[in-house]
Amino acid sequence: MHWLEKHVAKALKERKSPLSFEEAAELIGRDVGSVAKASLWLRNKGLIDVEERERKIFSLGEEGRIYAEQGLPEKRLVEELEKAGGELELDSLREKLGEKTFRIAISWAKRRGWISIEKAPRGAVARLVELASRPKVLEVKIVRTHLMKPTEKLMALPDELLEEEEVTKLTRELLATGKWRKVKFSKFDIRAPTPPVFASKRHPLRELIKLVREIFVEMGFEEIRGPLVELAFWNFDALFQPQDHPAREMHDTFYLAEPEKGELPRKLVPPIKRVHEDGGDTGSTGWGYRWSAEEARRLLLRTHTTATTIRYLAEHRDPPVKVFSVDRIYRNERTDWKHLAEFHQIEGIVMGENVSFRDLLGLIKEFYNRLGLKNVKFRPSYFPYTEPSAEAVAYLEDKKTWLELIGMGIFRPEVTRPLGIKHRVLAWGGGLERLALALYDLDDIRTFYNNDLNWIRSVPSAFLKKKIGIV
Repeated sequence: MHWLEKHVAKALKERKSPLSFEEAAELIGRDVGSVAKASLWLRNKGLIDVEERERKIFSLGEEGRIYAEQGLPEKRLVEELEKAGGELELDSLREKLGEKTFRIAISWAKRRGWISIEKAPRGAVARLVELASRPKVLEVKIVRTHLMKPTEKLMALPDELLEEEEVTKLTRELLATGKWRKVKFSKFDIRAPTPPVFASKRHPLRELIKLVREIFVEMGFEEIRGPLVELAFWNFDALFQPQDHPAREMHDTFYLAEPEKGELPRKLVPPIKRVHEDGGDTGSTGWGYRWSAEEARRLLLRTHTTATTIRYLAEHRDPPVKVFSVDRIYRNERTDWKHLAEFHQIEGIVMGENVSFRDLLGLIKEFYNRLGLKNVKFRPSYFPYTEPSAEAVAYLEDKKTWLELIGMGIFRPEVTRPLGIKHRVLAWGGGLERLALALYDLDDIRTFYNNDLNWIRSVPSAFLKKKIGIV
């Protein structure tokens, strides 16, 4: 139990009678808002009863204030008649009371039977009835409703209504009805305990994926998607990766047991077979082995999203092509602080008539600059399906270390020519989670998948954008 709840309960116990929030606040030396919250918590726990009461104060309107000072119109009319001996011409009364007050006074006085209107040689006159038949309520003040029923003219309703209803927080009803403008707010105690509120938001990793997508779209790219279950043909063979490559072994790749194999794209099988066996018309010698269509038919969980981009290229052979993908891939790896069996990869390609390796370097540097990584460098590397190839690394100022970001290069002719592509294709791909580790200042990649609500709730929704300077 919170200490404030204990104080409220103690005050109720000592008083042995119901207390208002104001009385309890005075007894324990706290503000009304804190006492109200503590009382509601005690009620939710079934320890006390809280009866909510609404107090409203009505203020006099403009006419009501005049009547309070001068008297009701009918009373003033009666007084004028009494001064004149019980009878007075209507024109004279109108002059004494004023047109508006005269009309109201005549109406109410006649309705109550206090006067009569009679014709006379000099014009109509108002005459008092016998005093014995008139009630003595003429001296009663304006607040007595049996003299005159309150109306919107007499009482300030509803625009000038003052409701002295004390509230401790804004509610949906107060905001929707506009009632919050007319209520009295108690003073807020910033030290008062409040229940935690966890607003809905994206998972930190999904927030990064959204940001990556936005950056690519801003740079003029179009997003593409591909199947999670892929043919070995698209995952390996179309990328000029030999069928005896270690990456194609069971200990690196998840193969399907049922169904085990799929159908190959018939038109592409002959050129892919030739480029693997003797290089075809690419000027290469190929891998010099007998290519197996049955091996290429095997179904697997894709090991990279490059399978998606090569599928796209097979159907879009002419420039311009400028697409990207951010999607899941699978590797048969043992999970630890920097490895996962399922993770995300950032992938992209650009095909144009005059694109160069220098364009690729500039594009990658611009992308990571927009992610807040300003110090990006490149170093030579090797990948089976690109030449030349490089890796991008970024310097993390806070950790004083270099981070490997992405692999990239220009697709080799052995990849593009069997598909009928005659122009250069710039390509790159890299893990998303490794980038997320750096941006979220984490040391264990498994944090993103442990479903630790404490960590997820602790990351503000605008954390990434603030860190990289967008907001």
